[in-house]
Amino acid sequence: MTAFSITRALSGAQGTLLPVLDIVAQRVNDATVPDWCERRGWTDFLLGLSEVELQRCEAEGLAVALPAFRTAPQSLIELASHVLEVGTLPALIAAPAQPTRNELRGVGVRKQRQLATLLGALAPLATPARRIVDVGAGSGHFARLSAAHFGRTTLGLERNPERVASAKSRAQERSNDPQRVSADFAVVDASHESLRFSAGDLAIGLHACGELGDTLVRAVADSGVDLALVSCCLQKITSAERAPLSRAANGFSLRKDTLGLSNLTSQAIGVETSVEHNIRGRQARYALRLLLLARGLEFEPGAEMQGVNRRQAQSGLAAIAQRSLELHRLAPATDVEIAHFESEAKRQFELIRRLSLPRDMLARAIELSVILDRAARLEESGHSVRVATIFERAVTPRNVSLFASRDGARLPRVQGDAT
Repeated sequence: MTAFSITRALSGAQGTLLPVLDIVAQRVNDATVPDWCERRGWTDFLLGLSEVELQRCEAEGLAVALPAFRTAPQSLIELASHVLEVGTLPALIAAPAQPTRNELRGVGVRKQRQLATLLGALAPLATPARRIVDVGAGSGHFARLSAAHFGRTTLGLERNPERVASAKSRAQERSNDPQRVSADFAVVDASHESLRFSAGDLAIGLHACGELGDTLVRAVADSGVDLALVSCCLQKITSAERAPLSRAANGFSLRKDTLGLSNLTSQAIGVETSVEHNIRGRQARYALRLLLLARGLEFEPGAEMQGVNRRQAQSGLAAIAQRSLELHRLAPATDVEIAHFESEAKRQFELIRRLSLPRDMLARAIELSVILDRAARLEESGHSVRVATIFERAVTPRNVSLFASRDGARLPRVQGDAT
């Protein structure tokens, strides 16, 4: 088995994306066939998919499902093959930790599994660490658990003062043993304030969003400390475009709206709700867009939900139209309007779902082009790096982990390692 190479994997992800950047750049916002689809001769195949075939593509991913369709265009099959190849990563090998029920009190089930898995994977890095620094600590669950589990001084950095106060309070409540190490927390906006580490630190970023992940990698590369990073929401950046961190990336950059595509995941069962509910919500949001356009408003695609709870869209157009129209100081929608735009949205959205499949298929390649660029930057700074899947997709689709250390022996094992 060929050893996994960061630079080779990065080159593969970029090589897959470069010929199809026109697809990445042109989102399917309405039922109009995009230029990239017509030029490549994919239109008839995509629009000819039955509902059952479409559901299979959405559940498995177009790249996985495509070989079963005898009428699929050869160029689409070849792209799917490249997507599958670059998206294949080794899996982490680590026994999950076993926090107590009291330690996990108030933590959601999916979050519990993430925390236990990451704690188990961190053992080789945490054992020699002098201090654990959780960057973007959020509610403080990981920092609190890692302090208790590893017995190491642990500092959680979070930009939201209310979350910091809550995390401190929770840590004090759970620390009923005065001999036990407990976590401390501080208000720090790592995206805008200087992030510095000391020798012996282990830096953690569990679902560090967008710019925070890049900031964390730069600071680790400069300081030489160890790192465990699970990236999330890559589009959360302040600039219009993300600049690469590594020399190996050869200047390859992606726009903010393109990075948002990396959040898409094909799977048969939704993470927070069913796939059917997710599709119903997307269709309702599209119906709201049609309603607002008919009322004379102009806005960027996606902005129709501004100020409206996205989860309410799963209950249909009526559930979100009233709030949206109130925000725009427009008259409430009539029953006739609701029925009309729900019907029109259903018709158009059937086309949008089919035409979106090739672009959605590129989501993992986009995600990996960023994560592997970060990994390459760390290798260039003298770190040994592991990139591997860490969580099951049913737990969270943001499941690519990056571990880095100047001492390669500290890195967690992955499938394919020599025993």
